[in-house]
Amino acid sequence: MDPGEAIAGGRTALGIELGSTRIKAVLIGPDSAPLAVGSSDWENQLVDRLWTYSLEAVWTGVQESFATLADDVRRRHGVELTTVGALGVSAMMHGYLAFDADGALLTPFRTWRNTNTGRAAERLSGEFGCNIPHRWSVAHLYQAILDGEEHVGRVDHLTTLAGYVHWQLTGEKVLGIGDASGMLPIDDVTRGYDTAMLARFDQLAAEAGVELTLAELLPAIALAGQPAGTLTGAGAALLDPTGRLRPGAPLCPPEGDAGTGMVATNSVAPRTGNVSAGTSIFAMVVLEQELGRVHRELDLVTTPAGDPVAMVHCNNGASELDAWVGLFAEFARGLGADVDPSTVFETLFAAALGGASDCGGMLAYNYVSGEPITGLEEGRPLFLRAPDSRLDLGTFMRTHLFASLATLRIGMDVLQKTEGVRLDRMFAHGGLFKTSGVGQRFLAAAIDTPVSVGDVAGEGGAWGIAVLAAFVTGRSREQSLADYLETTVFPGASVQTAEPDPVDVAGFDAFMQRYVAALPVERAAVDHVTVGRRQTADPETTSAVLTEEQPA
Repeated sequence: MDPGEAIAGGRTALGIELGSTRIKAVLIGPDSAPLAVGSSDWENQLVDRLWTYSLEAVWTGVQESFATLADDVRRRHGVELTTVGALGVSAMMHGYLAFDADGALLTPFRTWRNTNTGRAAERLSGEFGCNIPHRWSVAHLYQAILDGEEHVGRVDHLTTLAGYVHWQLTGEKVLGIGDASGMLPIDDVTRGYDTAMLARFDQLAAEAGVELTLAELLPAIALAGQPAGTLTGAGAALLDPTGRLRPGAPLCPPEGDAGTGMVATNSVAPRTGNVSAGTSIFAMVVLEQELGRVHRELDLVTTPAGDPVAMVHCNNGASELDAWVGLFAEFARGLGADVDPSTVFETLFAAALGGASDCGGMLAYNYVSGEPITGLEEGRPLFLRAPDSRLDLGTFMRTHLFASLATLRIGMDVLQKTEGVRLDRMFAHGGLFKTSGVGQRFLAAAIDTPVSVGDVAGEGGAWGIAVLAAFVTGRSREQSLADYLETTVFPGASVQTAEPDPVDVAGFDAFMQRYVAALPVERAAVDHVTVGRRQTADPETTSAVLTEEQPA
């Protein structure tokens, strides 16, 4: 079908994803190929020591991404975007959005990046018998209870960022099961929230002097392929204030960026996995069987279809690497060189290939924020080296690339070596892997596993949620998500696979020994270096090339 005819006839699916540094919209056709894209950049803020985005920024960014998408449709296909066949919303997982009975936000959005929930996460992990990460919604709620926050008694509804946008577009308070699994653990049999944990949470709240019923506060759960509402007139006006977009499109369950990353890399079947590297870095591995015991480094979540997944989530990904690349770009501009950001990245990444395999005595910690895997509630970016280490560009860049993967390696060691989990394939996607043959090669060394990249990631998480939207209207009766992806979306997809280089593997191992041994230095920096009350990322020195979540 001609793309213009497909768009005019509503034979399309629209995906919108709110990542850490970019809000992106992708329109796909009947063959799942992207027809148009739009985006809007945004940045989180550190306000009163908590990372947040304003709801005003949410809608400014969503509307701008849709407007630029509509412009792209008009420019490329010569038609107006007035309807879509299906729609889906995805966003950064976890965090805390609490609303009262009138729909008013009770406290600024607390994102996945916050690590102020240590007491709550530790208590809930012990009470529930499973790892409850700092960033999960239930940890945020319990921490607010422990801290005696006034708003707790007025909470009527909790959700995630994807759930909030979906609610505003449809009126439905619902979440995809993958995103819901970052609010409270899921029962593998019922595919609902764990009822024993719901009851125990209510008891813990009562012991702290708060009467609530957690089950009444959480969104309903839906699986991939199930309809989750339709675009209302008010929702259409929110997306497109020009009034051109008509209501009525069905929506798929809203999902987190981890779930859309699994879809975008065809990694929803057991023994498959993917690594997403942007502002954060995380690995998702679909499990064949239960883990042997609880590990604080591993989160148990689900695929969008509800299958169990082990997640290694690191709060800090490429932001610090981005900052250093921005510094070199600023230096180049000072010399009068007119270079685009992609050229700067490619040049510096290529230099890393020639650096010392073990980083030659250099160390870096990319901790812009706290890092629960290594027990740090706040972060202080650090670079340090031994007095006798040679300071050359290649080794310096390799050190920062290794640092971006180091905390992930700690969690993957637990998964692969302690639990013996096996992988048939691991895909890598996100800004860290855009420069061919560098990030992919170093990740293969970090986890001593072949790593694939390629066109399977499409346009990132926005494309992944568009595929999930199309799955609602386009799947055969009772067709599984894994089968739909394999037979309809990804047949013939090309990938490039990097095998671990023994020299790189040995070098990364040596780097990790120094990295773990020097963690007390990072702890000392947190203890002795203070942070201002308000901080906003500087768009002039921070590039979205790496930190864009794809899907992240």
